[in-house]
Amino acid sequence: MVAVVPQENVVALVSRTGRELQRYRKGRRQVVGCIPYRFKIGEKTSLDVSDELEVLVISSQKGKGMLFPKGGWELDESKKEAALRETIEEAGVRGIVGGKLGKWSFKSKTHDTFYEGYMFPLLVQEQLEFWPEQNVRQRVWMSVTEARDVCQHWWMKEALDRLVNRLAGQKVGRDNKQVLGSMNCTRDAKSDL
Repeated sequence: MVAVVPQENVVALVSRTGRELQRYRKGRRQVVGCIPYRFKIGEKTSLDVSDELEVLVISSQKGKGMLFPKGGWELDESKKEAALRETIEEAGVRGIVGGKLGKWSFKSKTHDTFYEGYMFPLLVQEQLEFWPEQNVRQRVWMSVTEARDVCQHWWMKEALDRLVNRLAGQKVGRDNKQVLGSMNCTRDAKSDL
């Protein structure tokens, strides 16, 4: 008997390599990445969204510090596709890629090269048991505060702050809708008296 696996469940166990398909803009290599996040189970009571949030950081391939998954944006993919691919390759997670958190220009710490980096939020839906870079990277879920402390790139810390602010704004919007909804229910109940 042969099992058929849906295409969306297939993960290549080898990372893309080489720079032939890399995008450059004005001599700057284009990189994309994600901040993988999830909400702590059963802890939706805090007023501060960062208390409810966990983010996934990975070890640098060179073993110096922690960061969020990122890599080259290639010619045959959109920014979001590249960000998701890099996150699967480096961190072994999949999920829903949200709207761009921003664009940063930065200089490589190891090369005398400038880059443009784009970061996206990724609401994690699946953590893979096997992924391409599992033998060269560690992945660790941690609080926003811990991630700020260990992340080695200023621009990734800025992206993390933007993610927290965005999610806090969404939480306020949800909370306001719930309050208004309960006020309407109370008003409707009183009118029935």
